[in-house]
Amino acid sequence: MNNCVLIGNLGADPKSAFTSEGTQVVNFSLAFNSYKKEQPNWIKTVCFGKLAEVAEKYLHKGAKVAVNGKLDQNNWTDDNNQKRSNYRLIANQISFIKTDGRGFENGDNAEQQEPSENEALPF
Repeated sequence: MNNCVLIGNLGADPKSAFTSEGTQVVNFSLAFNSYKKEQPNWIKTVCFGKLAEVAEKYLHKGAKVAVNGKLDQNNWTDDNNQKRSNYRLIANQISFIKTDGRGFENGDNAEQQEPSENEALPF
């Protein structure tokens, strides 16, 4: 089972891009508290499709959210032939805890968003 839930704050506004197939992808870094550490931990978080649209519209630097998703490990060899790895959180649900109201001007309600059952991740 691979399920992760983190509550934290965005370190910067989300960055949006599109795959070659036209699927929207939004990336942001999430700061969260760790067990017995005074400094926050950071994890790169990625959203696809409809969830990416919601993240781009409503999230901003400093927003507090709960993200439910799966951990994914990236492995690569750098330019110095050193093996490297990092983790990212592939979001499948975002719950808004505190935002500055950005995107909610027209009475929108995006309190909790998750992809539909028919929406597959593009990988």
